[in-house]
Amino acid sequence: MRFTPQFLDELRARLSVSEVVGKRVKLKKAGREWKGLSPFQQEKTPSFYVNDQKGFYHDFSSGKHGDIISFMMETDGLPFAEAVERLANMAGLPLPAVTPDAARQEQRRRSLHDVMDLAAKFFAETLASRVGAKARGYLADRAISPATQLQFRLGYAPPDRFALKEHLGKLGVSVDDMVETGMLVAGNDIPVPYDRFRDRVMFPITDLRGRVIAFGGRALEKDVPAKYLNSPETPLFHKGDNLYNHQTARKATHDGSALVVVEGYVDVIAMVTAGFAGSVAPLGTALTENQLALLWKMADEPILCFDGDRAGQKAAYRAADLALPFLAPGKSLRFALLPEGQDPDDLVRSGGRGAIEEVIAAARPLAEMIWSRELEGGNFATPERRAALEARIKELSNGIRDEVVRRYYRQDLAERLQRAFAPEGGRGGFGGGRGNFRPGPAGRQFQPRGGGGANRFGGQGFGGRRGPPGPIQLPSGPYQAASAQLAASPIMRGQRSAISRREALILQILINHPWLLHDHLEEVAALELAHPEVHKLRAGIIAAFANDHHHSPDPGELAEKMRSDLEKGGFLQALQRVEGGITTAAVWGAREGAARDDVLSTWHQLVALHRQYHSLLRELKDAELALGEDPSEANMAWLRDVKARIGEVDGTEALIEGFGELSGRFQKSV
Repeated sequence: MRFTPQFLDELRARLSVSEVVGKRVKLKKAGREWKGLSPFQQEKTPSFYVNDQKGFYHDFSSGKHGDIISFMMETDGLPFAEAVERLANMAGLPLPAVTPDAARQEQRRRSLHDVMDLAAKFFAETLASRVGAKARGYLADRAISPATQLQFRLGYAPPDRFALKEHLGKLGVSVDDMVETGMLVAGNDIPVPYDRFRDRVMFPITDLRGRVIAFGGRALEKDVPAKYLNSPETPLFHKGDNLYNHQTARKATHDGSALVVVEGYVDVIAMVTAGFAGSVAPLGTALTENQLALLWKMADEPILCFDGDRAGQKAAYRAADLALPFLAPGKSLRFALLPEGQDPDDLVRSGGRGAIEEVIAAARPLAEMIWSRELEGGNFATPERRAALEARIKELSNGIRDEVVRRYYRQDLAERLQRAFAPEGGRGGFGGGRGNFRPGPAGRQFQPRGGGGANRFGGQGFGGRRGPPGPIQLPSGPYQAASAQLAASPIMRGQRSAISRREALILQILINHPWLLHDHLEEVAALELAHPEVHKLRAGIIAAFANDHHHSPDPGELAEKMRSDLEKGGFLQALQRVEGGITTAAVWGAREGAARDDVLSTWHQLVALHRQYHSLLRELKDAELALGEDPSEANMAWLRDVKARIGEVDGTEALIEGFGELSGRFQKSV
């Protein structure tokens, strides 16, 4: 809606600045002006001034300055048009219609909004009635309380084909309006239009003004064609241009909440209930360009939270590809992957707010997601393969339209390439050093010396010989099974309560050498850890490091303080279990007193093997599924190959038993 300068001047004349601001800020008279505490940031001494004669406010603490319209936009996070509309309502000033045609269209939209509001009330009343008992049971099973149901205006569409149609008809709503809003299914081959939503829990979808514009319906029976059904495209609703919970999230993110994007309605409700009010979801589709633009209007770096399975990872990669061309200075995405097999609703119910906070804290930047995808499952043992990788990465960065962001992406990815393929102990190039290649952030594609196994493309890695295919050898530890077959195996059943040796070593090296977190904090936060106690201890280690890493430059004192803080924080039993998970004392680099070079070498190898192992578990799941769908010889060979590589990784210990005098011991051959 367009507003003439005359209309805006009339609006400012009818409402004083102190009247509008006074609804949000406690003002005191100060000569010709008013003063109060800043509404934009916390302060103890008033530095926020309002001058009605000049018609503006000024905040000396934040530097913000403006009139009543900008104040509404700043404090409520509103777009210009909506801020003007709210102020006009406050002033009793009728909104101008630009043209007669625009006025007619606006009136038509209002009548359709009325239809949607009546439908929402009908569904809510049906949910509360005897007919809605089954739907209330479903919501209770999902831990959605009656108060939350009211907050989100949830409802229930009864199974009858004409229940809503008859109800709205009695209220004077025409069939044409019901069809136009998408509430009825109609067509040339349908003699009598009927209710679109039947026997479904109903989730109203609202616009930025809180008006119902569409619905999402969740089926209660298993044998229906679509578990979730959304309203079709209508004059009110374009699913690629809207977000579920958009209005509430916009206000929450304006007030400082993180903007988190999840996949479904129930996930949003679970997140909001857990305290993450800035949660939204796309509406039954993959993220669109328009939705991405809406997200960036609310936050510079929205966090996309996907399920931890392969499908969730692919969705994250699709979102990364979508965002790349539109990146701008300060505008990007972060990606948080949930534990495999859990969605946000599951995680909130099992672990509460703390579990979600841990997932969000480990969110990875967009550049790291792109890098990880390009390296995942690859083998780069030859110059040609590394050149192909460099060419793909260059092509990706060339797709970024903003020149400045494109330049920084090229620089970042070039540095990652250099770190990934630089030999340990060398100064660049692809030769020299010890013959080992230092793993980059993804870490899955490299084999430590002596542990090179074959890959699915037929390569042999950097060393070692492939052994004959054999049974899967899993380490002692509660790694999440990659399939139902693995979950049922005796090895998995017998080891769920133990902390795996490799996870125990990872924690031990961080506890004994907290200085590693200076350069590897993001890497530590992103590691896939299977044991719940290990998850908690990692969070405790990061928190202790954040509190103590500035207190002492001495590594020994820092380690002592780390262990003391963990014991005081209630982690004594977890520390003992970590010690119990380490079955050998030969891992010199993880122990106290190890030289810095030994610690770094041990850390790189531990992380490389750990990531490679988890990557193989995921590949094992894919191979098993492929074999189940197509029991061909090729898929059988793939499964055997993956099993062989898992056995090799498990047999390759990430140990460094001392290199020269720095370790305090004589040099040994690994």
